[in-house]
Amino acid sequence: MKRDDETTTTRSEEELIVDHVREPAGTVEVHKRVDTFTVEEEAPRRIESLGEVERGEVFEDDSGEVEILEDGSVSIPILEERLVVSRQLVVRERVTVRKVTETQVERIRAELRRERIEIQDDDELLTEDARSSVSEE
Repeated sequence: MKRDDETTTTRSEEELIVDHVREPAGTVEVHKRVDTFTVEEEAPRRIESLGEVERGEVFEDDSGEVEILEDGSVSIPILEERLVVSRQLVVRERVTVRKVTETQVERIRAELRRERIEIQDDDELLTEDARSSVSEE
């Protein structure tokens, strides 16, 4: 409880607060480049052409029918293999890029302010330190 003959005040003091703010210090760019190169390979392929012609006697169950075209010629299909070339994307490696965080200690110097309380009466000026020793006696 405060008495009528008392007065109170507060005393403040600054403290140093060190905070961390992340700021961009640079960037790392990762680029992919595509190189083009020529590949040559040899691949076998089969081509059908007229081989030998064989003549023989007719079998008993042979109908004797021949497919004859309108112009009177016989159609015999001749086949040739066609090479089909395609490209396929193959994963060859995985590249991982990591950041490294380094902690450095830095010395920080700052000026801080502190309030002092001085009490003046008619006889003398009392600082906070002097007043503390007077009140302890």
